[in-house]
Amino acid sequence: MLGPMQTLTNPDVVVIGAGVIGCSVAWHLATLGAGRVLVLERGQIGNGTSAMSSGILRTHYSVPQNVDLALRSWRFFERFAEHLDDPEASAGLVRCGYLIAVPEGDKVAPLRESLAAQAARGIAVELLDARAAREKLPIARFDDAALIGHEPDAGFADATLTATSFARAARRRGVVYREGVAATGLAIEGGRVRGVLTHDSGAGVGGRIDAGMVVSAQNIWAHELTKWTGLPVPLVAERHRVLALAGPAPYTRAMPVFKDLGSPGMLYGRSYGGTQMLVSEGTAGEVLATPDTTQGEVSMDLVAHIGEQVAARFPGWEEAALASSWTGVYDVTPDWNPVLGPVPGLDGLIVAFGFSGHGFKLSPAVGRVLAQAALGLPTDVPLAPYALERFAKGRMLSGRYGAGAVS
Repeated sequence: MLGPMQTLTNPDVVVIGAGVIGCSVAWHLATLGAGRVLVLERGQIGNGTSAMSSGILRTHYSVPQNVDLALRSWRFFERFAEHLDDPEASAGLVRCGYLIAVPEGDKVAPLRESLAAQAARGIAVELLDARAAREKLPIARFDDAALIGHEPDAGFADATLTATSFARAARRRGVVYREGVAATGLAIEGGRVRGVLTHDSGAGVGGRIDAGMVVSAQNIWAHELTKWTGLPVPLVAERHRVLALAGPAPYTRAMPVFKDLGSPGMLYGRSYGGTQMLVSEGTAGEVLATPDTTQGEVSMDLVAHIGEQVAARFPGWEEAALASSWTGVYDVTPDWNPVLGPVPGLDGLIVAFGFSGHGFKLSPAVGRVLAQAALGLPTDVPLAPYALERFAKGRMLSGRYGAGAVS
């Protein structure tokens, strides 16, 4: 007797993973006429690493290719409901702007050049003095800043809401989602991926799903591709801690997201409602031996370490209280930038992994270019710089601020 997974009509494209990237890919596939699209998700839609995202949206990057993807994504977020043809769709966008500051030192020139590159692309950016920056973020101090950039068209949003909105819109276009169904392998014949091997945790059965194309959006589980294909997957899972601190004055939703390039952890913060600030570090986190999205420990030593950096930038926040904390996991590549597109020597497979904290920001544009690649269409943004083989060829996409998620 055939199991439930074996009775599925053979799809044209299978997407593995229903985080914000996978859901964006599926929706774009449907809009581009991909035919029958099936999305497999081992858990629930948008409930993996996407659910722990800090949600910050910006176009500021020191890697030019990322600026292009981020700009296209921002334009999508600005008109999210219109793009999805759903007046009720929402990404939870808060358009509050983005401030980035640096004291005298080796990061001044890279910041100046990155801001100039944004402006050359037609992105609204401006240089502020300390007084103007304080007017926008009055709870902070900027007396030590050698350079301050402001990006008015930036802010933050909700990654889970974005993923589920993409999924709802995709379903209306005929995309089928299967939650609780894990991909356990790829069917490879004649040097080409012909389908996906699966296991349904609810029914306790597995099977093979044939497909003309497979898109892997597996995030921290992308290492499974090595076992399935023999391809090298240069990836580590890193756990990052996020705090919500309750301070002495409101961090309102009208106040910009802030990036402190001069702090030890390249701190970032944004409004979290009322007097609360969501804050975390933009540097390397705790490397995990295996992918794991369960909540990790947030030690008081770590709280104190981040709290000291917050107090140095936000006067009066020395006595801020810890309101809540959580951990999220990044899929990090050696250059802190993603691998996107086809892989050498294996047709029928498109991969997307290693977003290193950028995934949500870039998800609309990445979903579109991956869908285009899967359908053999010209991509809006060249994928060659994001190719897997760049690591072996020494063509890294390293940011100019050092290792971290501000690339």
